[in-house]
Amino acid sequence: MRTRLQPAATLTAIAASVALLVLPSVDRSPPPAPVAAALAWPQAERAVIAADLADGTAYRPLAFLDAQTSVGSALSADGRQQRLLLRQRSGSVRTIRSLSQRDYPSFPAVVTDGKVLVWVERSNRTAAALWRADVAGGPARRLTADVGDLKSDDSESDLLLADGRVRWVAGGPQGTTLVRSIALDGGAVESRPVDGDWKLSAWPWLADGTTAAAGTTELRNVVTGEVRKMPASWRGETQCDPVWCRITRIDDGGSVVDLLRADGTQRRQVGDGTVAAVLSDPAPLGRFTILGKIDQNAQLTNHIQLIAYEIGTRRSVVISPDAFDVGYRAGVIWWSAGNDNDFIRHALDLRTV
Repeated sequence: MRTRLQPAATLTAIAASVALLVLPSVDRSPPPAPVAAALAWPQAERAVIAADLADGTAYRPLAFLDAQTSVGSALSADGRQQRLLLRQRSGSVRTIRSLSQRDYPSFPAVVTDGKVLVWVERSNRTAAALWRADVAGGPARRLTADVGDLKSDDSESDLLLADGRVRWVAGGPQGTTLVRSIALDGGAVESRPVDGDWKLSAWPWLADGTTAAAGTTELRNVVTGEVRKMPASWRGETQCDPVWCRITRIDDGGSVVDLLRADGTQRRQVGDGTVAAVLSDPAPLGRFTILGKIDQNAQLTNHIQLIAYEIGTRRSVVISPDAFDVGYRAGVIWWSAGNDNDFIRHALDLRTV
């Protein structure tokens, strides 16, 4: 997931089409003053990562196994191949896949449990296919070319590993969503149609509102059939997982970010004024919500003060005073610092906080 700010102009447009629902009162007690991450989390694992590989090619991380081990893409030194790489904490780099750059290949979704790496790859000449490789080594192998029209929200839930299967959703016919899966060892793809426009949340839940201005209005359990209505807000956008909801709304002073449980309780304000949500995922690890504080230069530079609101302690922690190109997967958040032509990347393993 990449930096995903929601400027006031966008939120104003949202306001025109969002229904008003009654919500519990918001805890607006002033939060403690923000504290730097180095002071708040001195034992957390973090890393500084060169933007380029040893061969001089630009490296773009797609997921992290820990703060110092990542999966990402880079061109070959001659520019002819697009590579999927495992960059290890030792500094070594392993090529997992290498595809002709003339076909403009990409890797739109990646997931790993630390032992197995699974990804979707596609190009201008080939439809999306699902591949896997063992992190410990060995060749990559294709699981299926029957991926379909993959739905992606730049979220860690775009592609999931659950119950020994790889899970994703794809666009279906006549306004349906196809909930799809395949065993990690391969085999036939299972596909189940669900009426409506849905995205994956924490398995086995789906969330609606992928294209609606109001965001999430309900969650659906595809195993039991249970449907849960989600809280909403006048002049706001809601994003929910099965436990937490984040509401970004317009107030007199600008944008306001609230966090509350998916059942509507424990609502509290976590940011206001020039603070916006950064990630699609509302509450990484169920412990944080990630925000960006926007200053006057943000509209020009797209740089933010990167902040984690810690749900358990109700405090704001400044991860970086100047960040851009923010990503998050499986407990690790990463960002760039510097400028577009000269920058370094940082990673922080939130699981070690």
